[in-house]
Amino acid sequence: MSLPLTMYAMSCPDAGGPPDVMRWEKRPVPALNEGDVLIRVVCAGVNRADILQRQGFYPPPEGASPVMGLEVAGIIVAVGGGVHGWKEGDQVCALLAGGGYAEYASAPQGQCLPKPAHLSWAEAAALPEGVITVWANIFELGQLKPSETVLVHGGSSGIGTLAIAMVKHYGARIFVTAKNDEKCRLCDQLGADLSINYMAHDFVDVIQRQTQGKGVNVVLDMVGGDYIARNLSILSFEGRHISIAASKGSAITLDLMPIIKKRLILTGSTLRARSKLEKARLVNEIALKIWPWVERSELKPFIYKTLPIKNGAEAHKMMEFGQHIGKMVLEVQPTL
Repeated sequence: MSLPLTMYAMSCPDAGGPPDVMRWEKRPVPALNEGDVLIRVVCAGVNRADILQRQGFYPPPEGASPVMGLEVAGIIVAVGGGVHGWKEGDQVCALLAGGGYAEYASAPQGQCLPKPAHLSWAEAAALPEGVITVWANIFELGQLKPSETVLVHGGSSGIGTLAIAMVKHYGARIFVTAKNDEKCRLCDQLGADLSINYMAHDFVDVIQRQTQGKGVNVVLDMVGGDYIARNLSILSFEGRHISIAASKGSAITLDLMPIIKKRLILTGSTLRARSKLEKARLVNEIALKIWPWVERSELKPFIYKTLPIKNGAEAHKMMEFGQHIGKMVLEVQPTL
């Protein structure tokens, strides 16, 4: 098929500004590199990283598209040299280093997954970033076992809601924190074993009572700051603490004795900056171990709202002020 030379994409001409700086503007269609596929984007997932990029705090890695958007679902319309296993017309969802808020996006072939037929385009677009993040951190770095318990801060977020589904399907227990009772109720409905309103209760006290002082085995933290010491206080012997963000700050002061006495492991990761080879490895793990759950309708994302791409600023506002629960998705309207 004949492809256009230009497309529309969401740009941020004034990085660091409010959501209203976002503009739906013409840009060149991405060029295909060796091993890439070109996807006509139907839907794009919204992630916290997009907010940070728009605010000027999270620039794209070298060589990545300056357009926001780390996950999409769509139809392959062209394949580059060296591509195997994918062809024009295939329906996929994909992990990107950037470029998802657009009519077309390029993705390395190793970062694509087949779109399950029973999922909507919005549901498919809401999976790659969150599922891979949960797998890489809770299951790989955290080495969660079915007999263990994990605490996830931000349980009502896109990552949090997927973590609840994945941990429960795996057979382990999951505790979460959330901002209010409404969000806690949603986490309960999704299967969380314990949901704590952190605005009304001290999660440390609640967990100590709930576990009779034994604590949890794994903590997935997106907060940083003074949460780190509090998290360590409720980690069990040989517990694992994984940081993936630091909304309250990355500079901390710690007492090393709890770490030494309990043989704790402190680690963390980011996904966007990983190499294509490492991302392909993670996607392959998802294809083998998690995607069968998705294919059997045993795992799906919780979609809070799907908005037209031109209303991307509205989605950013809701996420920025914590008004959403689960995932938000942008539906791309092709310009004819």
